[in-house]
Amino acid sequence: MEQAIKKAEVLIEALPYIKKFHKKIIVIKYGGSILGEEKIRKGVLEDIVFLNFMGLEPVLVHGGGPNISDRMRSSGKKTDFVDGMRVTDEETLNVVEEELQKLNDIIVKELIELGAETVGLNGKDKKIIQAEKKKAKIDLGLVGNVSEINIEPILEEVAKDRVVVVLPMARGQDKKTYNVNADEAAASIAAALKAEKFVLLTNVKGIMRNPDDPNSFMSTLSIKDTKALIDDKVVQSGMIPKVSACISALEKGVKKTHIIDARIPHGLLLEIFTDKGVGTEIIR
Repeated sequence: MEQAIKKAEVLIEALPYIKKFHKKIIVIKYGGSILGEEKIRKGVLEDIVFLNFMGLEPVLVHGGGPNISDRMRSSGKKTDFVDGMRVTDEETLNVVEEELQKLNDIIVKELIELGAETVGLNGKDKKIIQAEKKKAKIDLGLVGNVSEINIEPILEEVAKDRVVVVLPMARGQDKKTYNVNADEAAASIAAALKAEKFVLLTNVKGIMRNPDDPNSFMSTLSIKDTKALIDDKVVQSGMIPKVSACISALEKGVKKTHIIDARIPHGLLLEIFTDKGVGTEIIR
């Protein structure tokens, strides 16, 4: 009986959040090595289905870097990175798109198996993600910066109560296909949709002042605080594009952003539906 009462208390704690976020769009970015771990992925997708059935409108944008790198290695093709960006020729672009499509198909299939109506969208189709060639100190090939988002194809599917799963390829005005950073694509989609929340799923707890000190975890930060942490080199390497994506989304109208550890069981639900949350929230 006591256990049942505790479960009821958890549900009651979630009620104000369920009411507040009913019919609100939540954009979730999921990728990296944690996407390939079946047990973690199942937990994340269960959370997304739960959000959908609770009346929220989740849009999932996924990357696939490790899968792409594995495929490149197995084919004997060398991968070059410049400032974290993959130099992308035509052959590499085909591998990127094929691997992203495979992952998209897996995610869509698993969400459907969990009971949610789901549709996969390729960002280059219907001009969902539009890009221009990224300028850098060396030619990166077919790597793009997001220039515009066409939200209509996404909203059409959301209106049908479907979970939308977007893979981050883009089309340029020059009719070329571009490889775009998944964090950047997700933040741009969240901003264009004026999402209630933008959630980045990672394999770290959130933002730490000192990575070696678990007590230095920061649960809430403003844009100003976060920029200072980048300047002070507290936020480094792989976290910089994620934090920058959150700042960009906030500056373009997203109400709140979160960086959470996908390895925490049902971390997505804990962050959205509980008072304390489990990750770092970045607010305006």
